[in-house]
Formats: sequence, structure tokens, C-alpha cells
Amino acid sequence: MVQETIKSLCSEWFGNNDYQVITLPRSGSDRQYFRIKAGNCSIIAVYNPDIKENEAFIGFTQHFLKCGLPVPGILKINEQKTGYLLEDLGDTTLFSYLSEKRIQGDFPEEAIGLYRQVIARLPEFQVKASTGLDYSLCYPRPAFDKQSMMWDLNYFKYYFLKLSKTTYNEQLLEDDFQTFTDYLLQAGAEYFLYRDFQSRNVMIHNGDIHFIDYQGGRKGALQYDIASLLYDAKADIPQQVRNMLFEEYLDKLSEHISVDRKQFTDFYQGYILIRIMQAMGAYGFRGVYEKKDHFLQSIPYALSNLEWLLGNISLPVKLPTLMKVLQQLTESKYLQQLARPVLKVNINSFSYRRGIPVDESGNGGGFVFDCRAIHNPGKYDEFKELTGKDPGVQEFLETHTTANDWMNHAFALADHSIDRYIKRGFTHLMIGFGCTGGQHRSVFCAEKMAEHIRTKYDIEVNLRHREQEFREMKGKEK
Repeated sequence: MVQETIKSLCSEWFGNNDYQVITLPRSGSDRQYFRIKAGNCSIIAVYNPDIKENEAFIGFTQHFLKCGLPVPGILKINEQKTGYLLEDLGDTTLFSYLSEKRIQGDFPEEAIGLYRQVIARLPEFQVKASTGLDYSLCYPRPAFDKQSMMWDLNYFKYYFLKLSKTTYNEQLLEDDFQTFTDYLLQAGAEYFLYRDFQSRNVMIHNGDIHFIDYQGGRKGALQYDIASLLYDAKADIPQQVRNMLFEEYLDKLSEHISVDRKQFTDFYQGYILIRIMQAMGAYGFRGVYEKKDHFLQSIPYALSNLEWLLGNISLPVKLPTLMKVLQQLTESKYLQQLARPVLKVNINSFSYRRGIPVDESGNGGGFVFDCRAIHNPGKYDEFKELTGKDPGVQEFLETHTTANDWMNHAFALADHSIDRYIKRGFTHLMIGFGCTGGQHRSVFCAEKMAEHIRTKYDIEVNLRHREQEFREMKGKEK
């Protein structure tokens, strides 16, 4: 269904099938993204079976474009509303830019300049674009109301707090949740709330900033989005920079509406807290249950933000059980251990005919070895129906080709990177072996590399033979 949807959209857009499809890594959602290239043209294709979510994104985008906001242009939507084509804004997010430019903990001036640009546009989404927006598109809720807040707090409780092995009285915690949400609702909820306003959803393209992933938007309090941006865990913005940017945000917001700065700041502290808790729920769900390690790496940053907030927060309501639980989290040795970087090596065999496998971790890099320099067993009738996992093919490659010497060079390169990655706390390394059909040489080499690494290192190794999986899948369909 995914392939059919993307093929149909692209064929209609380009008028033929002369284009290249590149699968992009997933992040925290189930939407699937593809970069489509044809000559000098590059666009993004999206597949998402959740039609209501697609309708929200498409409707919001069309409205934001009318308001002059920098969001991606929509090029085409299929009739079923399960797929659409977008303007390609490149690969550089504000977060990736910050990660590249930041050296030894310094927060560079050019990054502060970009954050200022982002903050200048935020009130335009919240206030300017709120007028005339069709809030009936909001999904799954029309507002960040009490039920939405309770969903977030229970998301935190069930996917983070319970796995942290922290003890607490569940009824007393639930009572504090009720008190906390009642207080937050006093801030009002009449403006557009972007919902996931953070550095990974800001693109830098041709020197300008653009905004993506607002399909979860709804009516809500102004404080939530600025809290999301400035307390974005792995962006790790220094507190003095956060304070400065927050004051600049209030200045920009004051150009649109009247602002009581003290009252706004009081509610802002509460919204920082609920946003951190929501994010920790996501880190637990995506990291522990879905096994996406880069979410686990955000936990220490979130706990650091939480520790600072607990030492500086001043809420007018009493939340004794919640505050005790949060303090326990900041002191949890188990959570620190859970977030300890563990290197995973993903090894793939593949055919060059179907392209190089995508790096699902999102880190990029690693090695791709071209096995076509090794004599091909597939040229001989007795091996044509076999693979690099069969003893006969392995014996041929080991005794009648240069495969062993060739692999020794590959081992040396991989070992050097693995040693460095372990020392530096990196979590992913991808190693690919490609050949003509993805059946003999690449499979043999991938098997040997997996065996070598498992023998030498106490790390996780994931081995995948892509073309063999594809053949098995096609066989089941028949």
C-alpha cells in the first residue's frame, strides 16, 4: 500500500516513472517520508494512513501559507488523503545545526540568532494565524484542555514513572494531577498551540527558517510552546540563554496582544513542568518500548532540566506527592543507567540494483563496502540457487577468491570505528555490504562481519539480509 501510494503520486506529478525514491529515517511518529529526485528536482512524499491527522496537517498548512508563515508548500494530495507531496526543505533542522556548531558546551552566537528568528515567528502562529483557523480540523482534541493534560500526565506516569522503579501513592499522585491541571487551565486556552514546537521541527533551508510537524496543533495556552522550545531536552540551552530568549519572546508577543509579564511567567513555570513530564513519557515509550535509543539519550537532559526547575519553581498550588516523585526521579541511579549509551551495530547485505539501505537510526555515516571486487559464485550453476549462508558458497569464497583478505581490511576499519564509538558514547554504527544481486558475496561478508564483531565485542549486533527478506516476502505472496 505504501509503495503503491507513493508511486501513484510521483508518477502523476512527474508524468512518468523516471525518478528516484529515497526512504528517509523515521523519528517519533508512524508517518513515512521519502525524498523523490528527478533530475534537478527534489520533493518530499509522505505516507500516513491516519486520514484525520493528514487533514489537520493539510488544512493548517494551507491556512498558514495564506498568513505568510514559512511552512512547506503542498504540491499534491491523493484522493484517499493517505499520501501527499511537499516542498523539500532539505535535511538541516535547528537541532542538527546546533549539534554541528556546538563545540565543548559553548552555545554559539549564530545559534542564538536562529532562535531569535524562531521566537519572532512564534507569536504569528499563536495569535495572528489563530484568527480564521478551522479548529474543527484539530486532532485528536480541539483544545489542550483538562482531558489532554491528564492524557499527558498519565503518559508520563505509565511510560516513565512506573519504569523508573519509583515508589509513590497512586491516589495522592492522581489528586495532585487534578490540582495541577486545574491551575494550568486558569492561563486560558484561546490561542493556537503548536504542540510540538521544538528544534527538530524547525528547518533551515537556503538560510531561512521553516516550520514543520504542527498537525497536532489545537487551542491552548501561549506558555506551552515557548516552554517546549526553550526546554527542549537535547538542545540543552544554557539557562541564561533561555532567560534572555524568554524575555525576547515576551517583547515579540507584546506586539500582538497585551501581556501581564509577571502573571504570564507564573503560568510559564507550570507549563515548563508539564511539558518536561510529557517529554519524559515519550522518552520512555519510544526508548524503552519501541527500542529507539536516541530517545533514551534525552533522559539525562530532561532530568537536568527538571532538577533546575524544582530548585526554582514557585507555584501557588501545593503538589506534595508530585514534587516528591519528581525529586526522586532526579536522584534515580536506575534512570541514569538506563540512559547509558550502548553501541548497536546494524549490518546489512543488499543489492545495488535496489539501492543502499537507509539508516533507520537517523545518524547517517558508517560503512558501505562494495563486494563486487570479489569473484562472484553466482556465475556457476551449482551456486545460483544458494546464498552466502550456504556452506558450499562459503567454501568457494574462502578458497577460490580473495574474500578472506578483503574482509580482513573491512574488519580493521570496523574495529577502529567501534573502539572510538564506544569511548565517545555513540549509539549506532551501520555497516553495509552490497553486490550485484545481494545473494552471495554480500551475504557472506555480512555474516562474517557479524560473527567477527560478536566474538570481539560485548555489544548488540543486528544482521539483516535485505534481498533475502524481499524474496521470502514475494514467495509468501505467491
